[in-house]
Amino acid sequence: MATIQELLLWGKEQLDKSGNEYAKYERKVLLEEVLGCNYMYMLMNSTEEVSQEKEQQYQQLIEKRCGHYPLQYLLGYAHFMDYTFFVEEDVLIPRNDTEILVEFASKVIEKRMQEKQDLQVLDLCCGSGCIGISLKLYHKEIGLILSDLSSKALEVTKRNLDKYGVDATLVCDDLLQGIRSKVDMIVCNPPYIESRVIETLMPEVKDYEPMLALDGGEDGLDFYKKITEEAPKYLQENGWLIVEIGYNQGDAVSQLLRDHHFLEVAVMKDYAGLDRVVYGHL
Repeated sequence: MATIQELLLWGKEQLDKSGNEYAKYERKVLLEEVLGCNYMYMLMNSTEEVSQEKEQQYQQLIEKRCGHYPLQYLLGYAHFMDYTFFVEEDVLIPRNDTEILVEFASKVIEKRMQEKQDLQVLDLCCGSGCIGISLKLYHKEIGLILSDLSSKALEVTKRNLDKYGVDATLVCDDLLQGIRSKVDMIVCNPPYIESRVIETLMPEVKDYEPMLALDGGEDGLDFYKKITEEAPKYLQENGWLIVEIGYNQGDAVSQLLRDHHFLEVAVMKDYAGLDRVVYGHL
């Protein structure tokens, strides 16, 4: 049987060979998951032998990761904001850049709640539900609707709702078609990658993340065109639309909002200085 130290060395060696630039970190995280302990324990007990069953389990995870299977899917969860959310192949893996959207939406909610107590927020194309659930955890008083076309994605959403004890209405329908009442805010991270670009993405994304959550059509704007056209019918007076965008879509999406009578339309940049969020209100 191999020791903890031997497995860590083997894991790094295999991940290095696959070109994984985070090999030192990922081999540790995967072994923590298998052994159910933290890295400090592994350091202090590096000569401890690992059972054959757990050794095989670790080897299988490393081999999958070497084949570019996403780390978050292997772990079954992803970190987002101050929380961890269940993820699997039916939902997009939450990204740090999307936190920009949540932080801004949270500020708007805080300000609006000074004027109106019963705010209703819709997380459209919700996937794992990380955006809407984070907002609800920060602002327990808001009403929350989580909508997605994929029933499998909503199963993951439901697991995350249950994990944090959050009440929300789940809707399985195409964009806004299943929404039956007006809301005060729509937040959305829609598919926005241009169809021809998808094949150029890293294997972790193009080979494993759901195409339904990636492909935004020929120009990447298909969903923004539909959302900006329909959203005014579903928003209350002074209702907000806040969407994540691709780095090169700021001008185009901003114009779509203006074309449909949204006011004070603006673009926010992410931590890398790239356009990431467009917002406006009625």
